Parts: sequence; structure tokens; C-alpha cells
Amino acid sequence: MSTYIARRLIYSVPIVLALSMLVFSIIHLVPGDPAQLMLGELYVSPEAVANVREQLGLNEPIYVQYWRFLSKALRGDLGRSFRTNQDVAGMLAEQMPSTFQLTIAGLGTAIGLGVVLGVVAAVRRNSALDHVSMVFALVGVSMPGFWFGLILIMIFSFRLHWLPATGSASLKHLIMPAVVLGLAAAGIVARLVRSCVLDVLKEDYIRTARAKGLAERVVVYKHVLRNSLIPVVTMVGLQFGRLLGGSVVIEQVFTRQGIGRLAVNAILNKDYQVVQGTVLLAAVTFILANLIVDVSYAFLDPRVRYD
Repeated sequence: MSTYIARRLIYSVPIVLALSMLVFSIIHLVPGDPAQLMLGELYVSPEAVANVREQLGLNEPIYVQYWRFLSKALRGDLGRSFRTNQDVAGMLAEQMPSTFQLTIAGLGTAIGLGVVLGVVAAVRRNSALDHVSMVFALVGVSMPGFWFGLILIMIFSFRLHWLPATGSASLKHLIMPAVVLGLAAAGIVARLVRSCVLDVLKEDYIRTARAKGLAERVVVYKHVLRNSLIPVVTMVGLQFGRLLGGSVVIEQVFTRQGIGRLAVNAILNKDYQVVQGTVLLAAVTFILANLIVDVSYAFLDPRVRYD
């Protein structure tokens, strides 16, 4: 197992390097002079533009700029915000717990709701429960998150006064954002779980377990569900990256602190150093999440070996 993890980490190095090149190129792909764009659309003196170019090192060859960016990033130095002069790594560290809390809560909502709906739909195939579960999953996938978030705010905050509408001060502030973020992923997980469970229910060892007189609950949860989880785990790993990106919209709707909101404000303010840091952090997090998913296969299915 340790050899496999080490090999995967080594394989991740060129991916991270390619991502760092893409992130670094953000400031150079913007049409126009980056220094002029950062200073705003109003007229500024050529001396001010020259000072910004000197401050950001834009006068040097691009390969020198990239090497400086990469060497600093490897040491945890992502530069300083052009607007606030704060350390970008510090800004990300301050906002990261809120975003990860929302992402994990949304992922937990998606897994819990999706697995329950999928198993019920498969075990009660072609019944009313099956149809209701799949309709619910379809609605979850189709419904825009920002619209659903506004509906929840109107009902549970303005009408019923049960939950706070905005902010991130307590767990109550997390309930509605987590539900909105996880609902679409729950629909995807539910449909996949239903399909996998139906395939496993046709296997010979399931018929054997039933012939031995095992209770249906034991057959489903001990034999069927565990053998259906590997494709679901793969999907969950992909959904983690999707939910991490989707937190941008949810943080804006519910006015939560987080990396997504920080990135949006940085884009609006043309603070490219902060944009580079947020994109690089999200990309590295997604790579690590997929590594964890691959390693978890061996724990779910003893037949999987990485030696």
C-alpha cells in the first residue's frame, strides 16, 4: 500500500506542475496590460504602471517569472494581495476552514441522501418508492443551486424564522447551504447506487445468501451494499471537486466566508495574485481527494490489491 501511495504521489508531480503553469498563465492570458488592469480603467500615470510592473516582476522574461512563482509556491509563499497587501497564503488559510466545512457537509448530505434513495429504489424496484426516489433525484440534478438556495431562505428564514439566512457563525448557518450544495450530487449518487445495487442483486452469491435464510436486511447491508460501493466511491471523489467548485455560488447566495467568495471578490477587483492562489489550492486539493479515493478501494473490496 505504501508503495502505491508513493507512486501515486510521484505521478501527481507532473500534474501539479502542469496546473501551476496554467495558474501562472492566468495573469498573462488577460487581454491588455496586467499592471494597467490592476490599477483600474481610469487614467493613471505611466510611472504608476511601471512601478506595478516592477513590483510584480512583469518586466522580466516569462520563464524567470514562472520559476520565481513556482519556487515561492513550493515554500508556501503565494505572494501578496495587490489590493490589501495581505499574504495570500494567510488569506487562504483563514477562509479555507469555512469552505471545507461547507464542502464536507454538502458531501455528507449527498452521500447519506443518495445512498438511502438509491438502495430503496433498487430494493423496491418498479414500486412507488422507486419512482418517487428517482423523480427526487432528477429534480435535485436539474434544479439550479442559487434558485433553490433563495427558495430555502424565503421559506425557512423569512417565513418560518427557523434558520438564519446568511453568515457562517454557527452550525445553524450551515444547514441550508449544505442541503443546497449536496442536493444535486445526491441525485447523481442515488441513480448510480440504484444501478449498482440492481447489478449486485443479480449475482449468484446473493441468491445463495437468501437461500441460507439470511434476513433481507442482512443481505442488503452486509452483502449488496458493500459490493456496490466502489463505483460510488469513484463518483464521490469526482463530486468532491465539483462541490468544492460549487461552493463559490453557495457562499455568494448565503453570504458565507470562504475561498469561493474570496476568489469572486479577487476577480472583481482584478487581484490576480489571490486568484492564482485560490485556483492552485483547489487543484491540489482535488488531486489529493482522488488519491484518497483510490486508496479507499482496498478497504472496501479485499480483492483489490496495489502490490
